[in-house]
Formats: sequence, C-alpha cells, structure tokens
Amino acid sequence: MLDSLTRAYDALVAHPFANGVLPHLLTVVGVLLAFFAIARLMSERRQPGNTFAWLLAIAFVPYVGVPLYLMLGGRKIRRLAARKPRLCPIVPGAPPSPAARGATARILTLNGACPPVGGNRVTFLADGEESFTELERHIREAKHTIHIMTFILGRDAVGRRLVKLLARRAKEGLKVRLLLDSLGCFMASGEFVDPLREAGGEVAKFMPVLPLQTRGSANLRNHRKVAVFDHRLALVGGRNLAREYMGPTPQKNRWRDLGAAIEGPAVTLLNETFLADWAFASGQSIDHLHRELPPVVADPVGDSELQVVASGPDVEGDTLYEGILSLVQNADRSVWIVTPYFIPDEVLFRSLMLKARAGVDVRIVVPARSNHPITDLARRHYLRELHAAGAKILLYQHGMNHAKLILVDESVGLFGSANLDLRSLFVNFEIGVLTYSPGEAAVLTAWMQEVFAQSKPMPEPRTERRLMPAIGEEIARLLAPML
Repeated sequence: MLDSLTRAYDALVAHPFANGVLPHLLTVVGVLLAFFAIARLMSERRQPGNTFAWLLAIAFVPYVGVPLYLMLGGRKIRRLAARKPRLCPIVPGAPPSPAARGATARILTLNGACPPVGGNRVTFLADGEESFTELERHIREAKHTIHIMTFILGRDAVGRRLVKLLARRAKEGLKVRLLLDSLGCFMASGEFVDPLREAGGEVAKFMPVLPLQTRGSANLRNHRKVAVFDHRLALVGGRNLAREYMGPTPQKNRWRDLGAAIEGPAVTLLNETFLADWAFASGQSIDHLHRELPPVVADPVGDSELQVVASGPDVEGDTLYEGILSLVQNADRSVWIVTPYFIPDEVLFRSLMLKARAGVDVRIVVPARSNHPITDLARRHYLRELHAAGAKILLYQHGMNHAKLILVDESVGLFGSANLDLRSLFVNFEIGVLTYSPGEAAVLTAWMQEVFAQSKPMPEPRTERRLMPAIGEEIARLLAPML
C-alpha cells in the first residue's frame, strides 16, 4: 500500500502539469486573491494603522495574509446590523435625565446609543467573592427569567457550580437562557453545559467559529458580560464566569475587576441588548421572544442617571469609541483610566497627549504585567510618549487588574466590558454604561484612588533603548491593530 502511494506521488510530481502549469496557476490565483483582499480592505472604513498592518501581511506573505484576512479581517457587517433587532428601544415611563443635555450624552445618542435614563440604583461590586455571591443570590431568587451572556465560561469549579444551579432553576420552570461566545467558550459550550439543556434551559453559541458563519466571523467576538434577572435587575462589568474572575471564597491570584448591580429602567435596555444578541445567535425572532414574555419596564428605584452603550459590528458607527473621545476631549480637570490593555488608536492617543500637555490630570493605570505579553510590548510606545507629555503612568502591583473604567472630572464614569485597545474599540461586541450621577462618581473616585495607592509610577524610560527589545516593541506595535 505504501509503495503504491509513493509511486502515485512520484508520478504526480513528475507530471508536466505539476512542473509547468500548476505553479503559474497558483501564482495567478494568489495575485487575484491578494488584489481582491486589498480592494476590499481599502473600501472599508478602518484606522490607518489597522489598514497598514493588513496591507503588509497581504502583500509580503499573501498565502498567509489573504486567508487570515478573509477569516479574521471583518469589522463591520452591514447585513448583520440590518438583521439584528434595534439595540436601543424606547423605555416608556423612564424619568427624563438632565444628563441628556451634556455633550457626551448628545454625541452618543446621535450615534445610535440609548439616551440617558433616570430612576436607577447602582451598587458597585469591587471583588470576585462579592460578585459571585450576588450572581448566585439572584439566580436563586429569580421568579421567571434568567438571561446571562459571557465571553468565557470556565471549565472549573465556578463554571460547574453555576451550570448546576442554572439547571436546577430551569428544572423548576424558569426560563433560563445562557449565551456563550463560541471562541471564548470553545471548550465549555458542548457537553459541559448539557445539564442545563437537559433541564429545559436554552444555550446558544454566538458566531460559531467552525464552520465560519460569515466572512470575519472568526474575528468578531461577543465580549459583552451581562446577566438580567426578571427584567428588573442586571449585573454588568468586566468579569467572566470563571475562577480567575470570581468565586465563593478568596483566591490568592484572582484578578481584580469591577462590576455593578443595576436596578431601574436602564435594566430594560440591557435586557433588550441581550435579547437582540440571543435572537441573532439562536435564530429566534425578537417578536417571538417578546410575545413569549412581554418586556417589563423596571420601575424607578433611585436617582442614578445611566446611559447604556452597545458597540460592535452590529452598530453602524463606532459609538463607544466616539463617546470615549468626547469624554477625553471635553475634560476640564482630570481623565483617569484603568484598563488591562492599552493600545489606543492615533486620535485617542493624541487627544490624551494634548490634555496632558494642557495641564489636565491624565492618569493611566495598567497591570505591571498583564496576561498577554505581546500587548505589554505594544503598549510601551504609547505609555512612554504620554509620560513625556505629562501624563501619570501607573503600574498596578498586585497581579492582574482586569477592570475597565474611565472617570472624567470625577463626575462622569464609564464602566463595562470594553478594554482600551483596538479590538474592543473597533471589532468586538461590547457593552458600556455611563453614569452621570454624583453618588456613583464619588464611589468610583474612591475606588480609583485605592488602585492608585496600590500602583507604582512607571520607571523613567532609558534615553538609549537596547536594540532587540526595541525591535520587539516595534513589531508588537505593527501587529497591534491585528491583536
């Protein structure tokens, strides 16, 4: 058998077609594919750095760059935006919010975000044990619906405990829906969640990686983390459902993060975002979901003014990014940022530099060492230039800080799932919540000051950089738009 295969291979290689026509044919096909990919790339509205990185990959290594672009290069999908339900429904009976008159709120609303709504109450969840306790408590106390979406569901004790509890509630007759990103939950979306399916709960995978659902579907990830209970209370933030992020007992190496429990009319907007994502992933129509259980508008319970911002390939523009730009450019006294990864685009980068040079208190906190070394390399240039412009660069010293928070003038805060990097700002499906209320601003100010106290200033950069680290940094910067 082996001899037969060897002879067949030798005959194929020796055939005139293989030696003459085939290489030329492959070259022509490669050139055509590269031409198609470059034409498609240039027609898209991308950041210059992102375009340049893909152009280099396609031009110099076309047999690698073209397939990668076709798989991973997608950013906005018009058919997806048209097919998905509206992410910003009207909330009848919600108290009007004075924050709607502010510059950032107006810009966000004009770009498709929900306008601010009043009547909410926010409780910030500062550690993983408190977050897990709240999540379990609301799963146990829910009366009719549990809607949860996450980027990562851990195949660990925390993931198993939550799946078991959700299955028990489904068996008791509650409508339990669990939406998992197909890449982030690649190892946990099959038999691991079968107990929930068998109990009558529903599980859907967002943008299956295999087979590819659409061009770019392997690249378009749902990074939103939202849990909604009975349409009346929501948990939102940066924590995934795994032991690195949360758990019933303290863990030495658990990542620091920030989340919030929200009650009031803003919950309706978060629930509608979940339903829009669920309808897309499951194939169920949004009308069917609403008929099954009509939307419930949560009653006003407090005085917090919140604005819910969904951003991603299903939104026409880059809503969250433009809101962040507005926050930075309209800052008068301070711009405080906590993010695990810092790879801004050129406009945001220059805006922060100008604010620092103008005397605004610009502070950026990143982990001293994150879980992605290449992003640590890529961030060095930006942090070094901002430091030279007068910004305070702080390195968090107590492990991985996964929190995502921007606080401007100690009065307006933005929290949610989005990192301050190109993937979160321009590619991923993300969710952000802006708070315009003094009470929440005071809590966030105190939280950030605690983080500042647990961080150290970035060391003064060397005047002469060593060759190899400098080359690695430049390569990481070049690849940054593709990370």
